[in-house]
Amino acid sequence: MCYGKCARCIGHALVWLAILCIVANILLYFPNGETKYASDNHLSWLVWFFSGIVGGGLLIFLPAFVFIGLEQGDCCGCCGHENCGKRCVMFSSVLAALIGIAGSGYCVIVAALGLVEGPLCLDISNQWNYTFASTEGQYLLDTSTWSQCIEPRHVVEWNVSLFSILLALGGIEFILCLIQVINGVLGGICGYCCTHHQQYDC
Repeated sequence: MCYGKCARCIGHALVWLAILCIVANILLYFPNGETKYASDNHLSWLVWFFSGIVGGGLLIFLPAFVFIGLEQGDCCGCCGHENCGKRCVMFSSVLAALIGIAGSGYCVIVAALGLVEGPLCLDISNQWNYTFASTEGQYLLDTSTWSQCIEPRHVVEWNVSLFSILLALGGIEFILCLIQVINGVLGGICGYCCTHHQQYDC
């Protein structure tokens, strides 16, 4: 098994997942494409935690680029052993993966809380409230109650869709980073996978 190639594939996947997380988080600020709710501070407080931008986005880019660049590191031959440098690199990728786990975990937690609490909206009593906060997420199973939110229009669908996307993307990122922790440990113990040509160059 080529541990370096596996890490590189995980890195490329994480880049695209991070981009999607950032886009989904940005869309949360503009229900129905309107900017006035953000400027009037009529958005869920959990939107301002930047879970998709920071957690599922920026904190994922770091391990992603580390994984992609693993094979570029020319550190063979250290410690008196041809493949020792590559082993060290694989072990160090575990640290980057742990940062990714922290970021994606943050994204998942905030997205889950956002789904449970529901959006801030103008309700039928003409008050801005977290209408579904007391339902403990049960409103997700009863779409007939979503009409209690008058403004922004379709804000429940907007929040549920985007927080669900962030939850799913963050979960996938978490799993991929966890896989890289295992991959990095195995690559460090068993040795980085090099072709005969690479081993000769080292």
